[in-house]
Amino acid sequence: MTLYQPFLDYAIPLITERLDLAPYPIPAGFEHKECITGKGKKEQLVVTTSHAFKSSKLRQIRAAHVQGGDALQVLNFVIFPQINYDLPFFGADLVTLPGGHLIALDMQPLFHDVAYQQQYSDPILPIFNKYQTDLPWGGDFPEEAKPFFSPAFLWTRPKETEAVQTTVFAAFQDYLQAYLDLVDRAEPVTDSQRLAEILQAQRNYINYRAAKDPARGMFLRFYGEEWTEEYIHGFLFDLERHL
Repeated sequence: MTLYQPFLDYAIPLITERLDLAPYPIPAGFEHKECITGKGKKEQLVVTTSHAFKSSKLRQIRAAHVQGGDALQVLNFVIFPQINYDLPFFGADLVTLPGGHLIALDMQPLFHDVAYQQQYSDPILPIFNKYQTDLPWGGDFPEEAKPFFSPAFLWTRPKETEAVQTTVFAAFQDYLQAYLDLVDRAEPVTDSQRLAEILQAQRNYINYRAAKDPARGMFLRFYGEEWTEEYIHGFLFDLERHL
C-alpha cells in the first residue's frame, strides 16, 4: 500500500508546471533510506524518500515520504517561502498509523494581525468550509502549537481509508492550488523592519517544528539518532544552516 504516492504524483507535476523550479540540494544519505522492522510474519520493509525543489519566491519545497506497509504511511510536504516574502508556509502532514489517519493541511501564517489574515487566510476559508462536513475537526492539539496555525487549519482524523484517497486528496489539491495562487500574486518585501520580522517569524516556526517534530521517535527507531537529528536539522528544517 502506498497511500500518499498519488498526492506526490499530483503535487510535483503541478509545481513543475506553475513555478520556475530548480533542484534543492538533498544532503547525502537522505534521498533514500531503508530499514526492516518487526520479526517473522510482522517483518516489514520501511522506505523513506525525500524530494526537494526551490523557486525564485520559495526557498525550499520539500517532501518526506515514509512507506511502511499497512501499518505506516506518512507524507510530510512543506513549502518555505524565501525570507524576503511574507507568504505563509504550506504544510501538509498526512499520517496513517495502526490507530488511524491524522491529517493536517494549512497555510501556516507568519503573523496574526487582521491585515495578514485578510490577505492570506480569508481567501482559503471557503476551501476550509467546503470540507468541514466530510472532514470534521480532529480534536485537541497542543496549546503551544496554536500560534503556528491559521483559521483555515484543516485538522481531521478520518476513519475510512477511502476518505483519505478521495476527500483528503481533493482538499490537498485545493489547498496546494490556492497556495500557488498566493505565490503568483506575492511581491517581495523591501522594508527592513518587515524583513527582520519575517526572518524572526520563520525562525520561530522552524525552531518549533524541529524541536517538536512528531516523526522524531519514528525515525529514531528506524535509523538511529545521528541520522534522525541530521535529517531534521540538515534537511527538513534547515533554515538556520543557511543563514
